Amino acid sequence: MKEFWQLMKRFVAPYKKYLGGAILLNVFSAIFNIFSFTLIIPILQILFKMDTRTYEFIPWNSGDLSAETVKNNLYYYVTLMIDKYGGSVTLLLLGIFLGVMTALKTSCYFGSSAVMIPLRTGVVRDIRIMVYRKMMSLPLGFFSQERKGDIIARMSGDVGEIENSITSSLDMLIKNPILIIFYFGTLIYTSWQLTLFTLLVVPVMAWGMGAVGKKLKRQSLEAQGKWSDTMSQLEETLGGLRIIKAFIAEDKMVGRFTKVSNELRKASSKVATRQSLAHPLSEFLGTVMIMIVLWFGGTLILSDSAPIDAPTFIFYMVILYSVLNPLKEFAKAGYNIPKGLASMERVDKILKAENNIREPEHPVELGDFRDRIEFHDVCFSYEDGKPILKHINLTIPKGKTIALVGQSGSGKSTLVDLIPRYHDVTSGKITLDGTDIKDFRIHDLRSLIGNVNQEAILFNDTIFNNIAFGVEGATMEQVVAAARIANAHDFIMEKENGYDTNIGDRGGKLSGGQRQRISIARAILKNPPILILDEATSALDTESERLVQEALDRLTTSRTTIAIAHRLSTIKNADEICVLHEGEIVERGRHEELIARNGYYKKLNDMQAL
Repeated sequence: MKEFWQLMKRFVAPYKKYLGGAILLNVFSAIFNIFSFTLIIPILQILFKMDTRTYEFIPWNSGDLSAETVKNNLYYYVTLMIDKYGGSVTLLLLGIFLGVMTALKTSCYFGSSAVMIPLRTGVVRDIRIMVYRKMMSLPLGFFSQERKGDIIARMSGDVGEIENSITSSLDMLIKNPILIIFYFGTLIYTSWQLTLFTLLVVPVMAWGMGAVGKKLKRQSLEAQGKWSDTMSQLEETLGGLRIIKAFIAEDKMVGRFTKVSNELRKASSKVATRQSLAHPLSEFLGTVMIMIVLWFGGTLILSDSAPIDAPTFIFYMVILYSVLNPLKEFAKAGYNIPKGLASMERVDKILKAENNIREPEHPVELGDFRDRIEFHDVCFSYEDGKPILKHINLTIPKGKTIALVGQSGSGKSTLVDLIPRYHDVTSGKITLDGTDIKDFRIHDLRSLIGNVNQEAILFNDTIFNNIAFGVEGATMEQVVAAARIANAHDFIMEKENGYDTNIGDRGGKLSGGQRQRISIARAILKNPPILILDEATSALDTESERLVQEALDRLTTSRTTIAIAHRLSTIKNADEICVLHEGEIVERGRHEELIARNGYYKKLNDMQAL
């Protein structure tokens, strides 16, 4: 339970007022419940004509306002009613009063649950937003090591499990202890001998419940892991349908999905079986407890020195039976909470993931880009320690175009990812106008940089919103102007809804060239002084490449451009071409100089000519 209270401390603080309201209403509910049950005694005594005593009224202002005085006066009123109206009418009036008390009790019970709803839904919303915000702040390296399906499972299944198990248990954890305290207080007042005996039996019941719930958290972790595998399989299938169908691998994928689904079923069955055992076990143990207390109490009643009479004993048993329900719900919460804690443990892997891309404590103000970007003996490796970049020294003057070429895996994309700090250098440093980029705010640094990638990453939204993405308050005139420069305006206007056309998931309703031109229009609208082109035309046909290249030529005019290219024809006019091989710059110069050098670049050029 220590983990549970730590969790509550983290997330429930903003909702303390709801907790206070729930506690107050549950106290009233318990009082009304006990008060209504006390009517059982006079009802039984009237029915069976067991109480022949004469009660004298004790004035309320006599100074002796004890429980015995209250009880005496209430019995006095009951005997007065019997004398005046008869037993039948008195029973009816007591029954109506019992109904009123029950209505008050159930109203308070409903109110206490209703007051908790904003807390329950608020905590889940806060966790979901915290996870999403954390995901937005984590570096790209984190997501290269995690499966997208697993992250989706944590955002959906695990957060849902937290709602179902932990927040739904909050109501039980507030209401049931209050009921248990009030009920046990009543039991002690009614007969301390019976209550002492009952307390000797309860630990046995608690031990039986605890023995079943021990392995629940571990089994829940296993089940949630299998759920993540299922979501990952589904996400991979949706992303690779074209390849699956092309290679006639439908049956293979169905087999894989069936396998993970069977594993999920097996793990979930273990959890469900253990949970299902909670109610019948608590029902059985509760009945055993009632049976033992009934035997012991009955023995006391039948003896010559009985501490309580038969109606009071029945009242005692009713209260004792009422204790069982909150005890069972308490046990149920004890089953639900480990499942939620298992899910919270998985969610915390995101919330507590270390972000090694840190903001500077005392950031340097970053104005406009004025002079140059420089790489000073930069080395980089991922967590496995294998070097990706080795001793990179590179100067990128303002307004110049620098091209990066080389075979796949030579470190081109990693090198440009270091500039906006998607990763941080392992050693060396990168400076912008002489200042280490780590000294700038990440937001300020990235606001100077625009990206056009090989894969145009678009969103399931309108063309207008995709072009205006990242530019607050962009007008239609600005978006249209950017689209014209990007050679996108004509095909956009051919769409039925023009700029209000929804382009589908990842821009699936557009061709590759159209998607790329929308991506370029987005970069044009941002109007960044530094532009990164990551193989922006490599996946296009000849006509689309011509249109996109024209748009890129307009975009790169008067901008500092770092271009990654496989097609050497697209970077012939670059101010400097850097050839990377196995993480090192092995050649650099203009196109003609590198051809004349007859080295690695010449070999790449000849291979493409062939």
